[in-house]
Amino acid sequence: MAGRAQTLRLVLGDQLNPEYKWFQTADAGIVYVLMEVRQETDYVRHHAQKIIAIFAAMRDFACQLREMGHRVRYVALDDPSNRQSITENLAALIQHYEAQALEWQSPDEWRLDTQLRTWAAAQLVTTQEVDSGHFLTGRDEVARIFSGRKQWLMEHFYRNMRRRYALLMDSGGKPEGGQWNFDADNRKPWPGDPPEPPDARPLHDHRAIWELLQRCGVDSFGDPQATQFRWPLNRREALLCLDAFIEKALPQFGDFEDAMSSKSQRLFHSLLSFALNVKMLSPLEVVRRAEDAYRGGHAPLAAVEGFIRQIAGWREYVRGIYWAHMPGYDAHNALSHTTPLPPWFWSAETRMRCMQHAVGQSLQTAHAHHIQRLMVIGNFALLAGLDPHALHRWYLGVYVDAFEWVELPNTLGMSQRADGGLIATKPYVSSAAYINRMSDYCKGCAYDHKQKLGADACPFNALYWDFFARHEAEFGKNARLGMVYRQLKKMQGPQLEALREQAATTVANLANL
Repeated sequence: MAGRAQTLRLVLGDQLNPEYKWFQTADAGIVYVLMEVRQETDYVRHHAQKIIAIFAAMRDFACQLREMGHRVRYVALDDPSNRQSITENLAALIQHYEAQALEWQSPDEWRLDTQLRTWAAAQLVTTQEVDSGHFLTGRDEVARIFSGRKQWLMEHFYRNMRRRYALLMDSGGKPEGGQWNFDADNRKPWPGDPPEPPDARPLHDHRAIWELLQRCGVDSFGDPQATQFRWPLNRREALLCLDAFIEKALPQFGDFEDAMSSKSQRLFHSLLSFALNVKMLSPLEVVRRAEDAYRGGHAPLAAVEGFIRQIAGWREYVRGIYWAHMPGYDAHNALSHTTPLPPWFWSAETRMRCMQHAVGQSLQTAHAHHIQRLMVIGNFALLAGLDPHALHRWYLGVYVDAFEWVELPNTLGMSQRADGGLIATKPYVSSAAYINRMSDYCKGCAYDHKQKLGADACPFNALYWDFFARHEAEFGKNARLGMVYRQLKKMQGPQLEALREQAATTVANLANL
């Protein structure tokens, strides 16, 4: 029977690496299976661009595999045979092809890993799980490195990675420039010059996929931008984006890494995270390209070190945190915060200009850089006591690069400190002063960033002092917060009471800020 296949190989939507070992030789006895399923569109409410980007890239990848001579079964969302479940589809396809074996690459999310392993254990066919070969570390490596330590500090892990891969190391085995971390050099506000480089990402028309999602009743949010779509479809396009970043943006990346501006959505950030997280690009090739730019005199050390730290350090580190603490990490709520997200998280209709811009950009482009995510949106959420689980679901849905392995530790750990301080040595919060220093958001805002009390006072200010007053039992003895609590002690009495009343009024009126 011509339709038979000995082996089915599952390719998930974040495993789109054409250079993977599977694809080097075509074999008529192997069928590669890709599928669009409601299981994946519906487990959390996603930004429309995130669904479109993954579906479009999967479809392009299927075409690539066919052009390479491989057999491919692509199950579209509206395919009459689609059971809308990965495992139910696999069971039907095994029967259809009379396959004797099923293989899959290790999923990066715990829920899919558990689903496939549990299902495979009950099958009569031979099943095999193989590594995706994408990451620089194994799933359990971070846990081994930090075995027995109370806090799992990224800096320790990062230095280990630098040494292992000889990244920015001199001939004597020391870090280039005599220090490991140049973060202190990467905190400049952007004055508007040099200008943001042109957007090098490709332009696509995905209205057909958007119409499919609407026709099938997939619930999403955000601007689909289906006819002006800027996320790469494949490795070729992703490499062009990498080239443009190295040439045009990396030299200024470090200086303005933490800057924010209402006049610029991208500044000098790479916007490579989607291509990395669906495996169009490998992390090692990306950091090597950045290092080569430094060696060739094209980009300064502080910029290159900061970029490499994000990928070879932080990205690998949070993945290790995720696998070491799942299942259960997503249930943490160490500060017992339960306030629902205000409705403007889905509309950006707030008078706070910083939140209006950061949330609005997220809804428009499915992207915001790390300081917008951490020190604007996450900062406000933590100060206001928003439910970290609700915030986790929002972050997981809204960002095109958000997959649970990377998003969950960033949100519950780094941003909301719901893990009790496993990742962060202190809560990442600030008053309006930080936002004013690092952005132009406060200019023209309905609220006054200098005021702590009154109807026109910036909400961040009273919330900031109330947060530390509420959580003195958790943070009062934290050595990194000594100055905060000394200042708080001076405020005891009517001044602090007024600030806490202002904060309570703000939280009670979140929907109307």
